[in-house]
Amino acid sequence: MRVLKFGGTSVGTAERIKEVANLIHDNQQKIVVLSAMAGTTNSLVEITTQLYEKNHDGANEIITSLEAKYEKEVDELFSSEDYKTRGHELIKSHFEFIRSFTIDMFTVFEEKAILAQGELISTALFHFYLQEQGKQSALLPALDFMRIDKNNEPDSEHIQTHLKRCIEEQGDHATYITQGYICRNAFGEIDNLQRGGSDYSASLIGAAIGADEIQIWTDIDGMHNNDPRYVENTQSLSELSFDEAAELAYFGAKILHPTSVLPAKLANIPVRLLNTMEPKAAGTLISSKQHKERMAAVAAKDGITAIKIKSGRMLLAYGFLRKVFEIFESYKTPIDMITTSEVGVSVTIDDNSHLDEIVNDLKKYGTVEVDHDQVIVCVVGDLVADNKGYANTIFDAVKDIPIRMISYGGSNYNLSLLISANDKKKALNLLSDKLFN
Repeated sequence: MRVLKFGGTSVGTAERIKEVANLIHDNQQKIVVLSAMAGTTNSLVEITTQLYEKNHDGANEIITSLEAKYEKEVDELFSSEDYKTRGHELIKSHFEFIRSFTIDMFTVFEEKAILAQGELISTALFHFYLQEQGKQSALLPALDFMRIDKNNEPDSEHIQTHLKRCIEEQGDHATYITQGYICRNAFGEIDNLQRGGSDYSASLIGAAIGADEIQIWTDIDGMHNNDPRYVENTQSLSELSFDEAAELAYFGAKILHPTSVLPAKLANIPVRLLNTMEPKAAGTLISSKQHKERMAAVAAKDGITAIKIKSGRMLLAYGFLRKVFEIFESYKTPIDMITTSEVGVSVTIDDNSHLDEIVNDLKKYGTVEVDHDQVIVCVVGDLVADNKGYANTIFDAVKDIPIRMISYGGSNYNLSLLISANDKKKALNLLSDKLFN
């Protein structure tokens, strides 16, 4: 059995849904994981924002606009009056549920329930469409098997047990359909796997059933060796290792959610990145196969803040680094990069929610400098210590660009540079010219 995940763009319109239905129509058994239709989750977030602010008129305006969009898609998706009626009834029930919070209480628990509506609608519409076309399918509600624990980590044993039960209860079908992104938490409440979590859902489902392959269908033909938004003539990579893909996803490659590789890696299930707009393109195969002596790709992570703590008196003292890290831990703020010297420690973060509090706490241990608008440029490939010359090639490419920090040696697959956001495009192009051309 395979797992096929389709993102919001792939099911963004009635026409796209029809194309996906044609694309999956083969003789292989599969679980299809769907995101919400493109733009839906953003609109639902806007609705919850208005509800938090008690702006019920503003919320109703967005709800009405989004409902009208879905009504239009229903008319275009179905050809028979019977299924058009079913579609409109489905849309009405979901939007009545959302609209109920404009006259009732609204908390974070209700927010998660609202955010789940996009995936619930897209999967139901897709299921109806397959039925109308006479194609065999069954709906597997993700809320019946997908769960996170008290630490917000996937409960793998629960997922595996309840997913198998759901499949058995539905009986043998060519196609099973389920929602990405949404889940229940340890208390049984509706929750989610965070933004981009449909990739994660697909990987967790694939691991739970021991899938032959996990396919992530999006709107680009696989992982590229650089960012095509800033660099011309980038190339799609035919193969990547799990480790390389994880590094690229974390450091800016938007095609894949950073957490989605791990379940597949642990279960040793290959992941294939494919393009719904060009289904015949080979895409990128991610597997346990290692690729020696090559530079694979370059990625960039935006919105980085660098923090430097200078303390000649404290740095060599026992426990100093622990105290520094505990400050970031207390505010639940992850660190991307870290470098140390005899008199200072520099770190980077991509979440400034508690920056002021963090800086105030760090000032207890020394002087603190903060640099905003930074970018981490990550070069991914075979960077084991025994390989000669790669670091020199990388640094030679960016010799005219000021570098704020360098991280090398923490991974065999990644060399990271911190630079100003103003130099991002230039750095990406220089690295492409030197490494790939």
